[in-house]
Amino acid sequence: MSYHYLVLSVVLGLRLWELYYSWRRLAKDRRAAQAEPVSEPVFPAMVAVHSAWLVGCLVEVVLLHPRFQAWLVLPMLLLWALALGLRFWVILSMGPCWNVRLIKRKNQLIVTSGPYRYIRHPNYVAVILEIAVVPLLVGAYWTALLGSAANAVVLWRRIIGEEALLLDIAAYREAFAEKKRLIPGVF
Repeated sequence: MSYHYLVLSVVLGLRLWELYYSWRRLAKDRRAAQAEPVSEPVFPAMVAVHSAWLVGCLVEVVLLHPRFQAWLVLPMLLLWALALGLRFWVILSMGPCWNVRLIKRKNQLIVTSGPYRYIRHPNYVAVILEIAVVPLLVGAYWTALLGSAANAVVLWRRIIGEEALLLDIAAYREAFAEKKRLIPGVF
């Protein structure tokens, strides 16, 4: 198996695990009447962008047979590892509250530990990195460019929707008033 297919298989496996984990957590919370997903028109667009991104990587690998760029592999692997580490740090920090969907909970826990000590949306930083880096790792340069642009559009809409939900919670406003969205001290 080519390393291209190995990388894309790992990405697909991780994405499917995230969806399963989210579905399982939400089902448990719903049975306990503790949470409901929020209607978010941008979620189908996010799913479409992420699906098209993965398919785009595969199509570029299959049709364009990218040349192996040895000098690019190590930096992209390190950035991908950073993105995965950040994502799992987020999941561990949020515990049972982490989900791919926006969830309204009866007793909303405000997580301020882990990467949330520094920024409001560390999971989105991980996603931004992954969307840019994985295609570069497998030689899908057009997918890196187009996927990153499409992700920026849906992610911006998602952040606006998520913050509209969270800013209604006084504890969230107090905890995150001074924290930047994606880059500590910058943005």
